Amino acid sequence: MSIPFIDLKTQYQRIEADVNARIKKVLEHGQYILGPEVGELEAKLADYVGSKHCIGVSSGTMALHIALMALDIGPGDEVITTPFTFIATAETIALVGAKPVFVDIDPHTYNIDPTKIEEAITNKTKAIMPVSLYGQCAEFDAINAVAEKHNLPVIEDAAQSFGATYKNRMSCNLSTLGCTSFFPAKPLGAYGEGGAIFTNDDNLAKVMTEIRVHGQDKRYHHARLGINGRIDTLQAAILLSKMDIFPDEVAARWEIGQRYTQLFEAAKQSNPTLNLVTPYVETYNKSVFAQYTIQVDNRDALQQKLNEKGLPTAVHYPIPVDQQPAIPVDEPPLPNAKAVSEKVMSLPMHPYLDEATQKDIVKKVVEAMS
Repeated sequence: MSIPFIDLKTQYQRIEADVNARIKKVLEHGQYILGPEVGELEAKLADYVGSKHCIGVSSGTMALHIALMALDIGPGDEVITTPFTFIATAETIALVGAKPVFVDIDPHTYNIDPTKIEEAITNKTKAIMPVSLYGQCAEFDAINAVAEKHNLPVIEDAAQSFGATYKNRMSCNLSTLGCTSFFPAKPLGAYGEGGAIFTNDDNLAKVMTEIRVHGQDKRYHHARLGINGRIDTLQAAILLSKMDIFPDEVAARWEIGQRYTQLFEAAKQSNPTLNLVTPYVETYNKSVFAQYTIQVDNRDALQQKLNEKGLPTAVHYPIPVDQQPAIPVDEPPLPNAKAVSEKVMSLPMHPYLDEATQKDIVKKVVEAMS
């Protein structure tokens, strides 16, 4: 029997009655756009991360887009970011007319290397957009120090790290703006699209709230250009139900991620020739392991073998963004991002992964590599 890559069914069974009751309530009051559940969710999310404001939006991509618009970033501007991420990070920069400027990653954490950021800053640089990849926060003290020196805002792309901590501070409340995604497969996932933006800046919060409803500051009065970027009430209701169990799931993800590493390290001691790299998490970080990602050689052949054993795998991401045809870059590939992209492979990961299944997964990987 095939092992599921993620397991949303078990989660739903846990909260089925509450989810159904919340959906029924929305259907009864009929306020499908910006209904009361949206404000309730925003307050709950802001309280969870410790930020002053939360603005619910229609996707993680929309969160990044609105954040860039609120900072008035546009044609002729540059935004420094990482090449090792989903295209939405650079895509939103390009969509506002700005240029993504790529800085290589730390080969251990896979996040942007803060020591390389300052040399990429020019008089056109208007923001820094680090990504907290695979569920681990980027190195924000160092990033914020560079940003403060050059008077630049920092936008955390926290699409994969909602619930993670950096030095006991929550992802999404580590910089000027934090943007996350509620795509179903994320650590906190809706049953459709959704996202949120977090900030402690009152003016930015006001501007972003207006941008998400076509720039309206009051009905039919458009103070600025905006877009249709609202989260819908049904998704907010579902996320409210999931927030009740989310702290438990975050703890489970951490435990499962640690267990994976322990099992693989034990296998490597028994098989000294096993060429496999487990995720590196900084001692002051707690990852939510949006993905559990290892590095292997001969990845394509290994994936085929594992697929034959009923073990699904995924690659996040096989082509760095600076090498994508949609984002043309004149410079050669950044070496760390390129090297990592050729070796990373993600294994099944979710909060309901039991120890026996994990042991079976590790066994299958080790056998396929032997």
